[in-house]
Amino acid sequence: MPVLDKIVREANGTLKLAKVNTDEEMALAGSFGVRSLPTVVLFKDGRPVDGFMGAQPEGAIRALLAKHAGAGPAPVEIEGDEGELPPGEDLGAALDKLSAEIEADPSKHELRADLADLLLRAGAFEEGTAALEQLPPEVQEHESAKRARARLGFMKVVVDAPADDDLMAAIAHDPNDLMARYQLGSALLVGGLEAAALDQFLAILKTDRKFGDDLGRKALVDAFRVVSDDNLVGDYRRRMTSLLF
Repeated sequence: MPVLDKIVREANGTLKLAKVNTDEEMALAGSFGVRSLPTVVLFKDGRPVDGFMGAQPEGAIRALLAKHAGAGPAPVEIEGDEGELPPGEDLGAALDKLSAEIEADPSKHELRADLADLLLRAGAFEEGTAALEQLPPEVQEHESAKRARARLGFMKVVVDAPADDDLMAAIAHDPNDLMARYQLGSALLVGGLEAAALDQFLAILKTDRKFGDDLGRKALVDAFRVVSDDNLVGDYRRRMTSLLF
């Protein structure tokens, strides 16, 4: 906290620090995949773009912020204190709007694919899974359906994975523990820490192309469907391509 407070004070208003009580805001913590404290999430333009778990040196935090400088990003530390949240997407309102659109025109089956993905994003695992399974065959290849299936795949990995702290400890002990990297990358992606997640998948691809039947490449391709930042996707797609050819 002292390091974060110092950085925010020096930013002269371009950064905002907010703290969330995870005991009181369990749904919010769950939507970000918070499984250990502290977890810090960096928001930019109302969307999570990066972050980290556990204590970090000041230089590492400044380097992370520097990558996203330019439009007044606001980091959120979810560590057990009350505070205000930065403005962001209201998933509840989006679900209500989409449900109303489906009710108004049930023939638009592609909207049901959007609904399945939105439910998963909101942490409604069972409802999102059911909505995805009930899609008619002609909608299964819709981009929203593919995105929802990719998101669900990462969520299933997280359900059976060890705690994030244990995964990070395993990687620190053995950087070539590629299954730990895959599980941690999945947890980070579900939690909205997109760049950090892509780094883990890229590391798998760099280390062993054959691991898990090309799991590094497959994870990246699925992650590209889920990641919300087009520029980030373009950057990591180029990195992936440079490793493949």
